[in-house]
Amino acid sequence: MYKFTSIILLVVIFLTMAAPVFAQGEKTDPAKSAASEGAPADEAAKEEAPAAMPWQILAGAAFGSGLVILGAGYGIGRIGSAAVESMARQPEVAGSVQTAMVISAALIEGVTFFALIVCLLSVIFRY
Repeated sequence: MYKFTSIILLVVIFLTMAAPVFAQGEKTDPAKSAASEGAPADEAAKEEAPAAMPWQILAGAAFGSGLVILGAGYGIGRIGSAAVESMARQPEVAGSVQTAMVISAALIEGVTFFALIVCLLSVIFRY
């Protein structure tokens, strides 16, 4: 019960930390705003260019990447632990257990790399 409550609390904390990222203003097209104001499009584009990436986006990507790595490490550790324990109990099935362990670890690594790429692409394609 305590473990479930702490996981729920962590999820709520993480979601409240991500809330400022979703509170962005509406993007405007520099050409349309320049045409409506009568100014050249180049000047309007210079005025409305984003100054820098908000720190919340970078922090969210770093935090997401960290969670992915921690989850993968925990999962692969559990797989290795269970495999070594089962090999110790039944040495005659060590080959098949090792094969299953390597396949499972490879699948976890594949999902981990995909999640890391998604975290990094969220920063790159922010603007």
